[in-house]
Amino acid sequence: MKAVSASGGALEYVDVEVPAPGAGQLLLDVKRCGICGSDLHSLKHGDDLADVLTLCGYTRFMRSGEHVIMGHELYGVVAELGPWTRGTLAVGTPVVTVPLVRHGKKVDGIGLSADAPGAYAEQVTVQESLTLAVPNGLDADTAALTEPMAVAWHAVARSEIRKKEVAVVIGCGPVGLAVIAVLKARGVETIVASDYSPTRRALARRSGATEIVNPATESVWQRLGGHGFNQTMPDEYNAGIDLIESSSKLPVPWWSTWRALDTVGATHPKRPVVFECVGVPGMIDGILADAPLHTRVVVVGVTMGADAIRPSLAINKEIELRFVVGYTPLEFRDTLHALADGKLDASHIVTGRVGLPGVANAFTALGDPETHAKIVIDPSLAGEEVVRL
Repeated sequence: MKAVSASGGALEYVDVEVPAPGAGQLLLDVKRCGICGSDLHSLKHGDDLADVLTLCGYTRFMRSGEHVIMGHELYGVVAELGPWTRGTLAVGTPVVTVPLVRHGKKVDGIGLSADAPGAYAEQVTVQESLTLAVPNGLDADTAALTEPMAVAWHAVARSEIRKKEVAVVIGCGPVGLAVIAVLKARGVETIVASDYSPTRRALARRSGATEIVNPATESVWQRLGGHGFNQTMPDEYNAGIDLIESSSKLPVPWWSTWRALDTVGATHPKRPVVFECVGVPGMIDGILADAPLHTRVVVVGVTMGADAIRPSLAINKEIELRFVVGYTPLEFRDTLHALADGKLDASHIVTGRVGLPGVANAFTALGDPETHAKIVIDPSLAGEEVVRL
């Protein structure tokens, strides 16, 4: 079969053997596979990521000297059932899958390990237990977005944001756009999105952002001035002194008033919830420096290599950092059904389609934010051209 192999920082269109499904596995005919930002990073920085994941206990992440078929954002049709499968997904069923495959107790990320070839290919093997039938006739391009949208679903869930709180999304690439769409689906009323690219800012508006900021001309933090956040330490000190002095006029000690207000949440500081979706060195520290006090920062973007932050900034401003990755199988299932039921709109995120021979060109095109947001691979397409949608 035809596939695209990654090795040494380059992509090659090759012929490979059709994979055989093992015990508890399915063979799928690939109909779509999204090109993920992590694919772009892994092609050039796979060794760095492999070193990090080794520290996390996973030693088989792709390395530059290996030949790896990437692709984990996949949608396909069941072509063959492997041994010891339950048979609940019949041949011909359109499906998506959590991109993990298991051999014994060894678990590998599909498309991110030489031991688990991915969906930059005509066919791919997946774990039956992690595979779900696509409901409601959901179209192929949108179904292929289940995996990246589940990443955003998990990030928003981990943020614990409330509908009345202010969300700030820094970076409106595919990850940021997905986060905005999920925030909208969750009913968050104020979503401020920031990106240098006019194309991405327009997509952010379509995704559900209520306010759009061009950081080249305006600081996103200036947009937060009317929401009652404490911007500086003196702001916080003055608020405390004001509360004591106003409470002193009452016939009870000020601490009794403060404690009562604490009980009903009236003294809890207002804060924005910031989603960092850029993943370049300096972004986190910049947020620590400029964000209001008590901000919750959810780090979704992946910075390659080392970065530096000033912990004293976060300490003195009591800023909370939450790092997120992936999703649970339940979140993956719920994302699929939210897409299929029309509760989560991601149709506009896919901006291009390409066949296997043109994957290298698609990687190049994705380097320009004005050209494409998300490109999906359609193995049925011939030629090397990226088709704009």
